[in-house]
Amino acid sequence: MSQEQNNNQEKNNQENRQQDVNQLLKVRREKLAALQEAGKDPFQITKFDVTHHSQDVKDNFDVLEGKNVTIAGRMMFKRVMGKASFCNVQDLKGSIQCYVARDSVGEEPYADFKKYDVGDILGISGEVFRTKTGEMSIHAESVKLLSKSLQILPEKFHGLTDTDIRYRQRYVDLIMNADVKDTFVKRSKVLSSIRRYLDGQGFMEVETPMLVSNAGGAAARPFETHFNALDEDLKLRISLELYLKRLIVGGMERVYEIGRVFRNEGLDTRHNPEFTLMELYQAYTDYHGMMDLTENLYRYVAKEVTGSEILTYGEHQMDLSKPFERITMVDAVKKYSGVDFNEIHTLEEARAIAKEKHVEFEERHKKGDILNLFFEEFVEEHLIQPTFVMDHPIEISPLTKKKPENPEYVERFEFFMNGWEMANAYSELNDPIDQRERFAAQEALLAAGDAEANHTDEDFLNALSIGMPPTGGIGFGIDRMVMMMTNSPAIRDVLLFPTMKTLGGKDQ
Repeated sequence: MSQEQNNNQEKNNQENRQQDVNQLLKVRREKLAALQEAGKDPFQITKFDVTHHSQDVKDNFDVLEGKNVTIAGRMMFKRVMGKASFCNVQDLKGSIQCYVARDSVGEEPYADFKKYDVGDILGISGEVFRTKTGEMSIHAESVKLLSKSLQILPEKFHGLTDTDIRYRQRYVDLIMNADVKDTFVKRSKVLSSIRRYLDGQGFMEVETPMLVSNAGGAAARPFETHFNALDEDLKLRISLELYLKRLIVGGMERVYEIGRVFRNEGLDTRHNPEFTLMELYQAYTDYHGMMDLTENLYRYVAKEVTGSEILTYGEHQMDLSKPFERITMVDAVKKYSGVDFNEIHTLEEARAIAKEKHVEFEERHKKGDILNLFFEEFVEEHLIQPTFVMDHPIEISPLTKKKPENPEYVERFEFFMNGWEMANAYSELNDPIDQRERFAAQEALLAAGDAEANHTDEDFLNALSIGMPPTGGIGFGIDRMVMMMTNSPAIRDVLLFPTMKTLGGKDQ
């Protein structure tokens, strides 16, 4: 058979499949119309009292056997055998088998049940029992149709595997793939355990604006919008930092926020333009205090969510039980590239060694920028075990306190696991004069074409002028943290509704 004949055959098969689907959809709508005509419209039902979930019944079978329970959920399987049938009902916590017999539910309700479709949402009351094969089940005494499914779920044994459809139709993904639901249950646990830990440490959760006139606090390109009521251009925040520091100035000594931030950047396995960031600030501590907090927080969350301080991600195992490694950026670059930036004193020397090592740089890059490029090129991929990389060059850290003994570097660390940056922390700059100079340097970068550089924030400078105590601050990427805790390969796997390109002018 020629390729053209193969293509024609496949086209005919697709058309036949579509005709079959259209016929099945037509039958479902006809069933709904018949129910409505008989006064049994499921969409008129507003309430159904549930006493148990499926897993509750299984976990407490010894206590519940012989007693009546009421469950509700989606019918995922049905097998009709004359006067008796079996079905599987799936709810929030799992699924359970139900035995539906004509003599138990009544002739008319049983006739209705036989017409129900996989995907329909049912409410079932009955006695908990174990079948002859040993399966924990519910012997139905009443079955009620709570919602009619007019669409067809993916075929059971092949499931929903097309990742594009999974992300666009997450509701179907959650129905068909139990591991997906488990990921998002764990995501919720990550957030609640973070809050528990920080609340226990005396931190207060706050909320700050998402729409801002000056999107600062990070090196990123913002999304821009227009506020009609005030006829002003605004931006979506790229960071939580500058408002939280204002609260430290105001006397709130320990604050944190978990919220969405927005960066007008690319999409890949670890980046989505809107993502969840947590930032916290603590007065009267420094970046060493933030390291201690990070170690303790990660151990606490891992134990709460996974039950272990050993995390498995892909082929790697990361041990959170041991003290996290602490290494300066200069020492890390020396360790993995052989280049000692302590011996490089000028920009010319830095450019020369970059050319020698085939590290690409731009004309605007200074010595500290080139050190960071070396770090990205030679070091990051090796940082599998939990590692704090400390003491960054001042050129890439405009909001950070200088190291008193070496002002070319700042009191900053990035936390790495699995070769990924997981958190970024500073001893926060609280000198308003120094901060103004740093903003001026950022403005110069903007003028030179760096779209990710910061604008001067006069109100923030005013806050610093009033006085901010010595402060440690840190930002955690929550989505990457969830990826690590759930062994998820891509950020889209831990976002319920990731950003997708629209199809035909509509999100699908």
